Amino acid sequence: MNRSKAHRPVAITLTALAMSMSTALHAQQAPPATASEWGGIGLLQTPTARMAEDGDIAFTASHNSPYSRYNLTLQPFPWLEASFRYINVSNIRYGTDIAGNQNYKDKSIDFKVRLWEETRWLPDVSFGVRDIGGTGFFSSEYLVANKRFGPVDASVGLATGYIGNRGDFSNPLGAIDDKYKDRRPIANSDITQAGRFGLSNMFKGPVGIFGGVTWQTPLDALLVKVEYDGNDYKREPRRNNLTQNTPVNVGLVYVPNKNVELTAAWERGDAAMFSLTLRGNPGHASAAPKPFDPPPVRVGDPDARVGGEAVSRQVATAPGTATATGTTTEAGQPREQADWGAIASALRSNAGIKVDSISRRDGELFIDGYQTDYMSAAKGLGRAGRILSNSLGDEYDWYTVRSTRLGMPIADMSVSRQALEGYLDGSVSEDVLRRSTELEAPSVISRDVLYRAPSDPFNGGFSVGYRQNLGGPDGFILYQVAANYSASYFFRPNVWLSGTASVDLFNNYDKFKYDAPSRLPRVRTDLRQYMTTSDVVLPNLQFNTAGRLGRDTYGLAYVGYLEWMYAGVGGELLYRPMGESWAIGANLNWVKQRDYDQHFGLRDYSVTTGHATFYYSFDAKERIVGSLSLGRYLAGDYGATLNIARAFDNGVTMGAYATKTDVSAAEFGEGSFDKGIYFSIPFDIVLPRSTRGRANINWNPLIRDGGAMLSRRYQLYNVTSERDERFFYDNLKSIDD
Repeated sequence: MNRSKAHRPVAITLTALAMSMSTALHAQQAPPATASEWGGIGLLQTPTARMAEDGDIAFTASHNSPYSRYNLTLQPFPWLEASFRYINVSNIRYGTDIAGNQNYKDKSIDFKVRLWEETRWLPDVSFGVRDIGGTGFFSSEYLVANKRFGPVDASVGLATGYIGNRGDFSNPLGAIDDKYKDRRPIANSDITQAGRFGLSNMFKGPVGIFGGVTWQTPLDALLVKVEYDGNDYKREPRRNNLTQNTPVNVGLVYVPNKNVELTAAWERGDAAMFSLTLRGNPGHASAAPKPFDPPPVRVGDPDARVGGEAVSRQVATAPGTATATGTTTEAGQPREQADWGAIASALRSNAGIKVDSISRRDGELFIDGYQTDYMSAAKGLGRAGRILSNSLGDEYDWYTVRSTRLGMPIADMSVSRQALEGYLDGSVSEDVLRRSTELEAPSVISRDVLYRAPSDPFNGGFSVGYRQNLGGPDGFILYQVAANYSASYFFRPNVWLSGTASVDLFNNYDKFKYDAPSRLPRVRTDLRQYMTTSDVVLPNLQFNTAGRLGRDTYGLAYVGYLEWMYAGVGGELLYRPMGESWAIGANLNWVKQRDYDQHFGLRDYSVTTGHATFYYSFDAKERIVGSLSLGRYLAGDYGATLNIARAFDNGVTMGAYATKTDVSAAEFGEGSFDKGIYFSIPFDIVLPRSTRGRANINWNPLIRDGGAMLSRRYQLYNVTSERDERFFYDNLKSIDD
């Protein structure tokens, strides 16, 4: 009797059992969505249609001999889940020619998309792909549905590939074309041949049934999972087949709080599985309390006045009278001249604005400078308005902070004094404040300069640097921790010298011995030599000049040691219309490879590289920011990079990118093409003092030579980020923080 046919009734029985259980169990809340051992929301081995909350980030480590899996899962949208994974296979080695006795490690990326949400009568339905564009060892495509019945959440799904390897019935797409009936073998045991799985193998081969139930027990922290596994483990990667005594897996999940999940399970009838999931939701996290921030001043507080007595609000002012410069009131009493130096100092310490100059035009006061402390420009604007109102009374009707970066005016952020004061005392609504606030392109107008800050051309500071490579043959994680000193000297506001010196503190790159084969110039895979040749390096030293070339056009030119592997000369142009959701830029660079010690010497390899990039921000409820770059890469290959990200209101970003060039999969090597996922979290969310710094985590499965871009220190789209109208208005409420 065919064993796969014998197990078909089991799946049907489990589904029926789930439905019948709901009528017998007492009414209680439905079980929460929890992680499978593959990282994404699921049962044990199998996925479900459920999703985590958008903004969620989870790390799952699981062990089920011989596999140890380390998964990072992002939920950028309510309808999209993405996972990045490393798998350590304990009973297979890379081979002595590659990495001695190191266990084999596999890398993969998954995604799951919700097709429709559960209703009273219809289930949640999702489509997903496991191990796309990697080695393809665990590749699978599936469609799965979920329905809640009181404390029970039941799922049933169909899969081709790894998840459905049992092959319960032939592929119905075979009726359309015979190519769908069978799935071609995955990559063989030679690591240099890995990564050749692609879209051509999707939806092919027999279809397997999978599913099961999650039961929320009367103990709030305890869940029970029972699943029918669609894989029979007879076609494991690299012929590492496993024994399966039963397709039914059973597990317990302990959820002490929303951030931790502990799972223990019995799988295949003869194997234990344990997993730990750590989960958080930075996408919707509020900023941490800021006990170390100076409190915002209170309008009208006599103790908060800067530079002497404030102008009385009962004194009428004739149109055009410059009360802040020593003129007289209607009563003939001399007015005290404003101490602009003290005001500038208060703006720096309390509003986070490093002032370059203060000027006026009619009833509008301009503060030219840049924000150093607060993620939200509106927060800095509100704090500045309080200081100015206390110091200047009702002398000015509008306050405008002109943001300048690298000597270039970026955006004018203006607020009506009366609307701001009314909003702060509760007499003006947010709608009125919104209508009384403007974000505009800086205009060229004549202004009376009241104050210029003294020259301060030098700035610098220490930081700790961290670099890692994950999942290579030489070790699961190779890392370096370094002490960095970065500094800049401004000859003029838009002409400066910048550089970084770095000292290695500790690392384990001495384990890095395997240079992957490459059919391209080694533009990135010489990583080992750059990491191990010298303990004291100069990753960057460059001379720069920038300028605003028109109302919405910016330019940047640079020369020097542009990054840790390349020196050269280049430039960038950006056209970013104010108030528009799109921008277009281009950069062109001639670079030469640096010596491995990262000092001043150069190697023979040189190349001209550059890209034209189109940026677009989709103005939807869940904001999507994307870019498409076309051009020439460091290895001389031509192609395109697509980058798509979700940008949350609090500044958190989650995204993914992929690069495809005219380099074939065979020339590229393991991985087929360059890709990765990343997230960026502002430190402001977790630190007790406001900061504009952020942690950027980029997980790239492999370092290869194809599709490699120059890492430029300054990029004009980021420099001009304060032109982002939506981010400004989405955070307008912070004007009273």
